[in-house]
Parts: sequence; structure tokens; C-alpha cells
Amino acid sequence: MRKILFWLIAILIVLQFFRPDRSNVSAGPSAANINNFVAVPADIDQLLKTSCYDCHSNNTSYPWYAGVQPVGWWLGKHISEGKKELNFDAFGDYPLRRRYHKLEELEDMVDHDEMPLASYTLLHKAARLSAEQKRQLVAWSEAVRKEMEENYPVDSLKRK
Repeated sequence: MRKILFWLIAILIVLQFFRPDRSNVSAGPSAANINNFVAVPADIDQLLKTSCYDCHSNNTSYPWYAGVQPVGWWLGKHISEGKKELNFDAFGDYPLRRRYHKLEELEDMVDHDEMPLASYTLLHKAARLSAEQKRQLVAWSEAVRKEMEENYPVDSLKRK
């Protein structure tokens, strides 16, 4: 039993030397940030920053435990997948159809309590969305999509 414990501790110590890449963190919002392409009221912007940006922007605030392996790898993979799915700092780089679709998905995920993830809000209490905050996010997204529908041909926003 002592040998197993010794080797387990040794492996965990060696794992600490293998760190995930954090080069995807920028100093601030990019030129393609969602705020430069759609109207984002201050209260909605704050909700997005508090509940979404750690996984869905280039401004991830890594907690101390992200430096402990294998937790850091799990967080890194999770954050990478989140940014690949939706990155608010790359929103302006998306084609119109993808922007529209991502706003639809935002509504659906928030409305069905799929975002923010329970595993995230467990340690980040401020990221939890109240029923009113969810309603505000969904209403904002619907308004932005409606404005897009008024300004662009429908076939540039939706698949037939």
C-alpha cells in the first residue's frame, strides 16, 4: 500500500511540470468583440462577462486550481471547447448566419438551464443566473436577432 501511495504521489508531482497552454488569453476585448457588432446594454454586458466570458472569450480568468494537474488539463480542454463553440471576442469574425445561429443557441441554452454549466457555477456563485437575468438575456438576444432580420435578407441568416 505504501508503494502504491508513493508512486501515486510521484506521478502527481511529475504531472505538475506539464502545463496547459494559456496563450489564448488577451489583454482586453478584440476588434471582433460582440460589443462592436451588436448593441449590448451595460447590464447584459455585465451578465455576459460574469457568467460567460471565462469560457467564451479570450479573457479567461483562470482560478488558482487551474495550475494543479490534471485539473488544469480538464479546465483547459473545457475552455478550449467553449471558445470553439462561441467566442464573444471573435463574434464579429463569424459569418452573419453563424452570428444569428449563436444567438439562437444562447437563448436555448440559457432558457433550458444548460448554460452556464452547473460545474462552473458550483465554484463561481456570481455566475448563476436568476430567472430575471435569464429572461433579460433571452429578450436581448431575441431583439438582436429581430434587428438582424430587419437589416439582412432572411436567407443570409437562416438555412432553407
